[in-house]
Amino acid sequence: MMERYSRQIRFSGIQKSGQETIQKADVLIIGAGALGSAAAETLVRAGAGSVTIVDRDYVESSNLQRQQLYTEKDAADGVPKAAAAALRLKEINSSVEVTGLVEEITPASESLFQGRDVIIDALDNFETRLVINDFACRFNIPWIYAAVVSSYGMSFTILPGETPCLRCLLPVLPQGGETCDTAGVIAPAVQMVSAVQSTEALKLLSGNNEALRKTFLHMDIWHGTQQEIGVGRMRRLDCPSCGSTPEYPALKHESVTKTAVLCGRDTVQVRPAGQVVFNEILERLSPFAPKANNHLLQVTLEGKKVVVFRDGRALIHETSDKVQALSLYQRYIVS
Repeated sequence: MMERYSRQIRFSGIQKSGQETIQKADVLIIGAGALGSAAAETLVRAGAGSVTIVDRDYVESSNLQRQQLYTEKDAADGVPKAAAAALRLKEINSSVEVTGLVEEITPASESLFQGRDVIIDALDNFETRLVINDFACRFNIPWIYAAVVSSYGMSFTILPGETPCLRCLLPVLPQGGETCDTAGVIAPAVQMVSAVQSTEALKLLSGNNEALRKTFLHMDIWHGTQQEIGVGRMRRLDCPSCGSTPEYPALKHESVTKTAVLCGRDTVQVRPAGQVVFNEILERLSPFAPKANNHLLQVTLEGKKVVVFRDGRALIHETSDKVQALSLYQRYIVS
């Protein structure tokens, strides 16, 4: 098995001892889009012991330009990204324990975080990032923030107790801004940011914390610019997430909405208040000829494409009106 990683072992920063540590590592990747699929493939090829990838969405044709684990068939079948990613990753390296979870991160996701060695952020919304941030601070897990849009991206490695956390850096969530749906994104920008993020992960997993970048990095591959910002002094002793008396505000259930407009997607996500039975939903929607697989169903309701996952969570497309989406959900799906 070590022959497989021989070129990585010959690298002075890793060597045999680092590779052995990598092969014992437990990695949690949250988001299986462009950044998540790139990081997952890199770390699985590197021989990480266990990789869990979590995503709430499914593969669409517009993903194929930059999300490297997926195929046209995945898009045509509407396969959940986490399921498609896990299947492909197992084919890439069968010695790695790969788990794909079709769900989202909420304050109830505590068990997903316990015992992890590093968390890879590959999300597109700050509400969930703050949940990650608070779990990471609570369980003292390093995590690597990253984002990409258009031709630029950014990354910062957060070490609870040592560096500022995300809440220190973003005391007020930014409103609006560019998204991949409004400004587009080119695949090289994804690869650029993912290379930085995955390299930081390999440093952590091989025991090379002294080599970690200490700055907030901003890069633009189209214009060939790079900026590093020192943020060490931004750590707040009164921070409710990483300060001396943490309260972990993002882990309070009331802080998470039941409906949310997805980033730039003209889509509203609706979560059920309690448990639901997927087969009952499928039967209720049978007059509308839903298309179903083992993970989700797709149906058109009142001219809108609706995707319902097994846990009862629904994506209602062609609208950004949360009231309208919730009304449709309650009338057709959980009446």
